[in-house]
Amino acid sequence: MADGSLIGVFAAVLVLSGLTLHWQHRWTLAFRQLEMTRELAHRLTESTAMLERHLLERSSTPKQMVPTTVANLVYLDRPSSASTKSANNHLAMLGSLMERTIHHGY
Repeated sequence: MADGSLIGVFAAVLVLSGLTLHWQHRWTLAFRQLEMTRELAHRLTESTAMLERHLLERSSTPKQMVPTTVANLVYLDRPSSASTKSANNHLAMLGSLMERTIHHGY
């Protein structure tokens, strides 16, 4: 009886050790992929910044644009209540869309 229990304990230890090693291996692979993704995202951000800087250095301000001053500002009247009501309707519609449940799957 004691021999069977001992064999059972050893089998359980072997199974748990195998599962632990498997999970550790999977975690290591996932972590490598995460680090690679972070590095690629960082490189993409740097490349985008370099392209933006290059485009800004090459472009010049168009001649039609003038510096903004108080005299050049245009003031608009507040919208009427009819357009405010339609804006509220749009907000209500967006709110109802956000409350809908999302069905997962295909």
